[in-house]
Amino acid sequence: MGPGISPEQRLRDLIEEMELADQVGLDVFGVGEHHRPDFAVSSPIVPLAAGAARTERIRLTSAVTVLSSDDPVRVFQDFATLDLLSGGRAEIMAGRGSFTESFPLFGYDLDDYDELFAEKLDLLLALRAGERVTWEGRHRSALHDLAVYPRPVQDPLPVWIAVGGNPQSVVRAGVLGLPMALAIIGGQPERFVPLIDLYRQAVSEAGHDPATARVSINSHTYVGDPDDFFPSHSAMMNRIGRERGWPPMGRAQWDQLRGPRGAFVVGSPDEVVEKILFERELFGNDRYLAQIALGDLSHNLVMRAIERFGTEVAPRVRAEVGSATVSRDWSH
Repeated sequence: MGPGISPEQRLRDLIEEMELADQVGLDVFGVGEHHRPDFAVSSPIVPLAAGAARTERIRLTSAVTVLSSDDPVRVFQDFATLDLLSGGRAEIMAGRGSFTESFPLFGYDLDDYDELFAEKLDLLLALRAGERVTWEGRHRSALHDLAVYPRPVQDPLPVWIAVGGNPQSVVRAGVLGLPMALAIIGGQPERFVPLIDLYRQAVSEAGHDPATARVSINSHTYVGDPDDFFPSHSAMMNRIGRERGWPPMGRAQWDQLRGPRGAFVVGSPDEVVEKILFERELFGNDRYLAQIALGDLSHNLVMRAIERFGTEVAPRVRAEVGSATVSRDWSH
């Protein structure tokens, strides 16, 4: 969210972007959870519900729900309600979170970072498995044969596991037989191939149907002139980098990362199609999630990029990979 844009305006823009993504035929729209001044959304379910009333077909997901610092009962109820409002279009993308502000905000200890996620994911999956739940853990009070409502249209309500580069998270998704969303926001995509292989191996060794091993690749994307995207994107990356001790990124490095073998998917429709298909060859992924509205990129440029992604990129990718081999989830 740019410094000249109010949170009110950003949220209105977000709903317009959701509407446009639906109109141009994209399949999924994701809204992230952040507890920072440079992001307008701390509770994805609220704008997703608003979007459900303004869209007809597009699937609606969090990207991500920081499950470690949330209550799984409320998460399930919220997304079951969204599923009912949208006629069965809701998804949960659950992750540990790439930022940590929510942990002290909601009274959790960062030393329990992974244990919190594992325990709360276990409860979330128990909640979606049936309306009466008996469950016990260390970080939340137990449930003893309690019923949880409402129940969603979809049975089961889709839950994706969002991961970065952590092998333990990858194996967890595979062992549970859940679809996995892998974020690639730096380096070369090739270095993530072993993680995808590890995930599919975990799915197989756990005895799950290989068809459940769906993979989404999530990347920073812009369909248009790189000069329009560079200032806001690099400023955002460098702001986060200063917090984490990363060296500053100049234009030369940025251009390298948007090159044919880099992590950024930025350029003309031809360049974006080529990069998405290159990653499809690497990973055999079922879904590509394009993170477009980043930093202080103007709403007009975001809308133009969504339109190009839906009308010029997604149809060509779908035609190239064929509907028999991919679920055709090409998203904003």
